[in-house]
Amino acid sequence: MKSNNLIKNTTASVLTISLLASATVYADQEDNQTYSLETVSVLGQTYRNTATKTSLEVEETPQAINVVDSEQLEERSVKSLNQALRYTPGVTTEQKGASVTMYDTFNIRGFNAKQSYYDGLALQSLTGWNLQPQIDPIAIQQVEVFKGPTSVLYGAMPPGGMVNMIAKSPQSESKTDLGVATGSRNLQQASIDSTGQIGESNVDYRFIGLARKQDGQVNGTEEERYVIAPSLNWHINDNTLLNVSLYYQNDPAMGMNSAMPASGMLVDNPNGNTNPNTSVGDKNWSSFEREVFLVGYKFEHSFNNNVTFLQNFRYMKADLEQKNTYHVASNFDATTGNLDRNIYDTSESSEGIVIDNQLSVKVNTGIIEHNLLFGLDYQKLDGDSAYNEYGTTSQFSTFNIFTPNNNMIDPSQLSATYSGKDKVTLEQVGAYFQDQIRLNNWVLIGGGRFDKFKSSSDYSDNYANTYSEADQSKFSYRVGGLYQFDNGVSPFVSYATSFEPTSSTAGQNYEPELGQQIELGVKYMAPDMSKSGTISAFNIVKSDALMADPTNPWGNKLQVGEVTSRGIELEGQWYLTDSLDVTANYTYLDVEITEDSTNGLQGTTPIYVPKNAANLWANYLIYDGVLGGTRASTGVRYVGEMEMDATNTQGKVPDYTVVDLSFGYDFAYLTNSMSGMTANLSINNLFNTESYTCYDEFNCWYGAERSAELALNYSF
Repeated sequence: MKSNNLIKNTTASVLTISLLASATVYADQEDNQTYSLETVSVLGQTYRNTATKTSLEVEETPQAINVVDSEQLEERSVKSLNQALRYTPGVTTEQKGASVTMYDTFNIRGFNAKQSYYDGLALQSLTGWNLQPQIDPIAIQQVEVFKGPTSVLYGAMPPGGMVNMIAKSPQSESKTDLGVATGSRNLQQASIDSTGQIGESNVDYRFIGLARKQDGQVNGTEEERYVIAPSLNWHINDNTLLNVSLYYQNDPAMGMNSAMPASGMLVDNPNGNTNPNTSVGDKNWSSFEREVFLVGYKFEHSFNNNVTFLQNFRYMKADLEQKNTYHVASNFDATTGNLDRNIYDTSESSEGIVIDNQLSVKVNTGIIEHNLLFGLDYQKLDGDSAYNEYGTTSQFSTFNIFTPNNNMIDPSQLSATYSGKDKVTLEQVGAYFQDQIRLNNWVLIGGGRFDKFKSSSDYSDNYANTYSEADQSKFSYRVGGLYQFDNGVSPFVSYATSFEPTSSTAGQNYEPELGQQIELGVKYMAPDMSKSGTISAFNIVKSDALMADPTNPWGNKLQVGEVTSRGIELEGQWYLTDSLDVTANYTYLDVEITEDSTNGLQGTTPIYVPKNAANLWANYLIYDGVLGGTRASTGVRYVGEMEMDATNTQGKVPDYTVVDLSFGYDFAYLTNSMSGMTANLSINNLFNTESYTCYDEFNCWYGAERSAELALNYSF
């Protein structure tokens, strides 16, 4: 894939000109002029709560939901959805190690989230391959994590939950944020976020731009990204709004994701050791490039105060090219450290559309208020992939992980030993309804959905052509209730089912994955809103669950009989004073394959599932004195030990605790002439704690090492 240099250079030019222009404007201001520091975070008229597709508040939703707002994203210098979810209870993030940045790989309540949502619509990924769109946090207003089955509103979903990233929307009030950042691994970043009304018209705009480049954690790698995200709100009249948005992202370099053996990493090896910077790739070969283009609209019309129609549509075009290496157990000799790497490349592309139609109707029958929702959504994806394998490095010379030579592969000497092409299509249509009922202090929700899913895979290689297709359908439903006591205590209960259709892949068909969850809990919001919390207990059962084959990670998957996840989540936030607030959570997870008569995995725990996890984040703000305008924040993340492999026979991945720090400063406290200027210093993994994740003992990844970032922002 060739990088779009024109767009990349245009992005950098726009950001540079904007920063220079802002500096000129700032220099022309009177020293005693005061800028407004007040900002209002508006989610937008077309915003819908992820859990209900209505405006129902989180505290009123009879199911667990977490929100990560833009302030938290900025304080922690978040660069990916993976990083945004680090402090969320019930979520195990960065399954391929925190240093792997090109994928968002996480699970919720023990079940992998295969795709995320952006502004209520699925970010379609290419089934069975590597092409997965990512949204940079520069374009995100907040992240919402909805726990438990969500198929009743969204269709294909795992039973653990889903993540929906809410996009920044145009605002009527004019504001421009200009930012620059530098930090570890030669970080260079510039950004712009500008919004406001266009003249005296009824159109509001937003323009977001980002240019970022830094060295990867792994030796010899780079990470580079350019983002342009303009959007418009056209207030056609008092009852009608049209939002049009575009998102373009170019990733010329995204590091690498090659795994390493556990030996010499988390398992001692007297012959040598690796470290978080060790690369098993090659500077002449290893690369990862991706482009993503999204364009869409939201059309909302209110017929009257009780009836509203919303149509949400998006078109996606994405491309990926990578050159990489992989290995299996037979490739590694622990006594010498020699590793024979299989050399391969992929070229992938996808094109898709997603549309969701929602009709909301409010009906009052006596003292009962009904908020009815009727929906019809549709998605289609077409994708192509080409795969080539070029043998192993042992054909040229032997690679050693303890004394790595990353200058061994000569691409001109490579010839493909295996080639395959895959053409993938999928199509899904779903019709759903929901009734949200208010009766005095009761909030009741019930809904159902019918999905029809079709997919096909036409795979050809050196040996044969294989065509397979799937045609699956299912009715999903949920019911739930919450009672709001006057003292702020709100007990709730819910029952929901999930449906995950399984796409055909390289000639293999699978049964759809089905799930069900029962959840009981209590939410609390103090009358003065100084304290809030949630306690929830859940039991999830998933049948016909797909899992990677422990004997062949790159081959067809295994379908086991049943996986059960039982757990408890506790979380709370407390504003102790005007200056100090603390947020803490704890998760207990007991996940087990409870039925599997075919593959011998019954009684085992899946990988990437810690039994215990806990997080704490505290903010302290200083308003007076010499340090007035300073914010000091600290976070502690604990992730318990996990199984190293699917068979639970290769040992455990050790637990770890990571400490993060963040400091902010508002220069308006120093002098009025610097109003609008802020700084944020973040230090992740303060004590440089080593952490790991593993697929098995031959495929492990390091977590992120210590990093620091200093960001300066000017708002006007």
